This record gives sequence, C-alpha cells and structure tokens, in this order.
Amino acid sequence: MDFHYYEPAKGHGLKHNPLNAIIAPRPIGWISSRSSAGLANLAPYSFFNAFLYDPPVIGFSSISWKDTVQNVSETREFAWNLVTKELGDKMNQTSEGFRHGVNEFEVAGLTPVASRHIRVPRVGESRASMECKVSDIVSLRSANGEKTDGWLVLGEVVAVYIDRALIEDGIYQTALANPILRSGRGDEYIQVTQDRMFEMPRPLGSSHPDFHGSRGS
Repeated sequence: MDFHYYEPAKGHGLKHNPLNAIIAPRPIGWISSRSSAGLANLAPYSFFNAFLYDPPVIGFSSISWKDTVQNVSETREFAWNLVTKELGDKMNQTSEGFRHGVNEFEVAGLTPVASRHIRVPRVGESRASMECKVSDIVSLRSANGEKTDGWLVLGEVVAVYIDRALIEDGIYQTALANPILRSGRGDEYIQVTQDRMFEMPRPLGSSHPDFHGSRGS
C-alpha cells in the first residue's frame, strides 16, 4: 500500500480533514437540554457514543462551550434522541447556529415530550430516547496537557424509551428503525438497513469486553 502520511499538528495536506471520514460511520448525538431558566434546546453532535454498560453511560463531545454544554453544566441533565431517516431533515434544521434562546423544537416542528426522571423534554417523534443525568464534564486536553476548546459530556442513562414496534422476540431491531449515522464530510450520512447488516460469530471462548461488550450482548 502507498500511504498518505501526515502529522495533524503540521496539517493534513488534503482538501478536507480526513479524520471524520476515517472514523466513520458515527452515531448521532441528538441532544435535548434545558437551561436553568427553563429554555429548551436541541442540537446534534457527531462525536457521540456509548461508553459503559453498568451503569449505562453515554456521552458527546462539543468543539466549543455551546448552549448545550452550558445547559447541562447548569442542570446536570440531558436526553438523547435517535435520529432515523424520517427525522433526518428535522435533525439537520436543529444543527443551525441559532442565537441564544431560540427553541429548536419549534423551529423544526418537533414535539417536546416531558421526561419522567429529568426536567428535559425528549423528542416525541424519535423512536428511541434516553434520559440521562450528567456524571462528568471533561475539559479535553492535548497530549502535553494544554487545554483545548473541546468538552466531553458523560451521562448515566436513567430511563430508556423504545417504540415497541422495533422489538421482536425480545430483541431490539436496529435496522428496522432506519437510523442514520454521520459519515465523512459535512453533508454525508449512512442509513442502516437490514441488507447491509451481517453477523460475525465470536471465536470460541472469546470474552474481550472492550470489543463485544458483555457475553450476553
């Protein structure tokens, strides 16, 4: 193989930064939050994932101290909402850099639904949502210890909502929800469909927790 090599600190030498395209696809963190004054906010984050089973922890990273990070730092609560193909356009609308105080639920024509354990609304049209209580907000640093303008928000999942139509024989059907994920440059997404899914049996005796999760996953 003929490798294109670069060191990020010296620039990548390409038309677009390839980092996002290499680490792809990535699930979308469609995060709803609420300020201490009660203002609702809804914004998508492409740096998002699950980090722990027990207790369940999910998190997202923001490249600056935006309204969402400010809100969760004040209330210590947020909700995650699944983005499906049908909601793609509405999610995209909420990515605009609105001025402080604009309600993205109203802009995108989405329904804020009250949660049970947090005071943050979830997206009523989303087929799966999670209520979270903030466990940590981390100021990201470089390898030499210098502070960056990046913030990692981690939250413990305290409640989960799943459209029952997505559950068959007690198993959540990922492809049935038609989720979309971030892929590559700014406008690129991937849709999960059943024909693109495949199974890969684990090696006999495999128990690597960091790759497959628990043995029952």
